[in-house]
Amino acid sequence: GVGEDCAVLAPTENALVLSTDPITASAKEIGTIAFHITANDIASSGAELVGILLTIIMPPNSEEGELKQIMDDVSQLTAEYDVEILGGHTEVSAVVNQTLVSVTGIGRIAKDKLVTTKGLKPGQDLVVTKWIGLEGTSIIATEFEKELKKRLPVSIVDESKKFASLLSVVKDSRVAMQVGVSAMHDVTEGGIFGALWEMAEASGVGLCVDLKKIPIRQETIEVCEIFDLNPYKLHADGAVLIGIRGGEALVQRLRNEGFMAEVIGQTNSGNDRLLYSGGSARYLE
Repeated sequence: GVGEDCAVLAPTENALVLSTDPITASAKEIGTIAFHITANDIASSGAELVGILLTIIMPPNSEEGELKQIMDDVSQLTAEYDVEILGGHTEVSAVVNQTLVSVTGIGRIAKDKLVTTKGLKPGQDLVVTKWIGLEGTSIIATEFEKELKKRLPVSIVDESKKFASLLSVVKDSRVAMQVGVSAMHDVTEGGIFGALWEMAEASGVGLCVDLKKIPIRQETIEVCEIFDLNPYKLHADGAVLIGIRGGEALVQRLRNEGFMAEVIGQTNSGNDRLLYSGGSARYLE
């Protein structure tokens, strides 16, 4: 369904949760991004990631050092999150003109604890963890570092590159699961606008969102202005969108655990998806 990133196999009271994603990005961080995107999908279902399968396809002009960097980054993260690399495949192919990494993740959860994108109900709060646009900002800062440093303070560019270390929502999701949530969706392609639309469409609810309450780093705003990009549509792994009754209690719990979080809006029983900014409103298409 719309916005559902995981498949679930539930022959007993225990379920297996599976998700897969192909990633193309800078070779400097593609392994890190590939791991986090799949790990975040699994975490947003409430499940615990236990293993991944990794397929890497590289163009003929690739250097062995690029492959080593990818595997070093992935191995470091699997050790940090206690996840096994279960298998995969590596090849060189003229079909691709840049490196492609595809990760399939396998998680586990009790069937009655599973959380989906379509679990929103009218009258709930919408909570966003950390900041939007972290993934897109880090990719742009890495790919276009020299150009950005000609137009922005070096400190902003260097800090933007560090956003790659903030892409995991595994710990955010665990805190949310302890409080109890109705729906979760990691914010990826299409940015926060995409995540809001997918969650509302999957759940069949309306929503009202205050743009000024959506947490965003100044570095993201600066980088987007340089390239005339909409920060609300920027790739945004690192943030998770949560539906819950009593959102302020979750926000306080997340902040106590060291995570930035904000209530950005509410759901309703209508069909309209409205974005407010000051005194004006527009529809989320």
